[in-house]
Amino acid sequence: MKRVLITGITGQDGAYLAKFLLDKGYEVFGIYRRLSTPNFWRLQYLDIFDRLHLIGADLIDEGSLIEAIHISQPEEVYHLAAQSFVWSSFEEPISTAEMTGLGVTRILEAIRHVNRDIRFYQASTSELFGYSPEDEPLHEGSPFQPQSPYAAAKLYGYWITTIYRKGYGMYACNGILFNHESPLRGLEFITRKLSNAAARISLGLQKEISVGNLDAMRDWGFAPDYVESMWMMLQEDEPDDYVVATNESHSVREFAEKVFSRVGLDYRDHVKVDKKFLRPLDVRYLRGDYRKAREKLGWRPKVNFDDLVSLMVKADQERWKRWMNGEQFPWDAIHYPHENQFLSRSERITR
Repeated sequence: MKRVLITGITGQDGAYLAKFLLDKGYEVFGIYRRLSTPNFWRLQYLDIFDRLHLIGADLIDEGSLIEAIHISQPEEVYHLAAQSFVWSSFEEPISTAEMTGLGVTRILEAIRHVNRDIRFYQASTSELFGYSPEDEPLHEGSPFQPQSPYAAAKLYGYWITTIYRKGYGMYACNGILFNHESPLRGLEFITRKLSNAAARISLGLQKEISVGNLDAMRDWGFAPDYVESMWMMLQEDEPDDYVVATNESHSVREFAEKVFSRVGLDYRDHVKVDKKFLRPLDVRYLRGDYRKAREKLGWRPKVNFDDLVSLMVKADQERWKRWMNGEQFPWDAIHYPHENQFLSRSERITR
């Protein structure tokens, strides 16, 4: 039985990857960050919580990472943990750099000192590119032009992974994944924010939702499809970097229109633009070319955009209906604070 260590196992990708590897017969260890309120709802939703070995550790504490590797003795490490919300990186750029950037070096150093034969996957992002020419989808050779503290930290993680691969001969891959969504996506992300709002509004639980830029365009795929590509990368004879995408781009406006139409509503009656959700710098258009992953790994997306929208809003409707019927379950949506409770940095300074 192969042993694997996943950082960020409580997140969307970590939970889906853990289930995927368990189904393949792996013994799965996961690093989670110790918090006063546990955040295991995704693992419970997928019914895998009791099949995992969970290790408390922190990306800013290299000693805890070394200990986690000693405990788990993995053959593969998937590094998914990060501060991964772009808008928050403008609010907290230093902590984003510390966790999302330097955290990669700490986990690589831990592997280098404990066992260099461990295969390592680094979760990179399409935000590295900063933009996409509409007539030429982005590929592994496209230039990087990060437009946020998050993207800059991820760029550091990308290059340090490449340096450890070349400099120390370690098996280290970068998966440059474009946006990937699911019913397990956090409510701070625009896709889940919209699907959750559409579900609540259709059930009479709220009236409207405030968002930022409706014209931004992204290449959206389905998270369970994308975690399979992570595993595929570490099964190759030689380490390499891969773009994972759908080669399609859709606007936030289109996502909103489709989500609300699934529940019989017009998004224009319920979706309002609020400037406080606009980023200081925004990436207008992203579309990826996954040709290399298709040709070398045999990977391709299985769930299309329309099906992704449908399954997300359906899942949120089912959650809120269950809540309305008085059933108890560990959904993030039940305890998530109302967005008006949050003040942007400029508002905090003003007040």
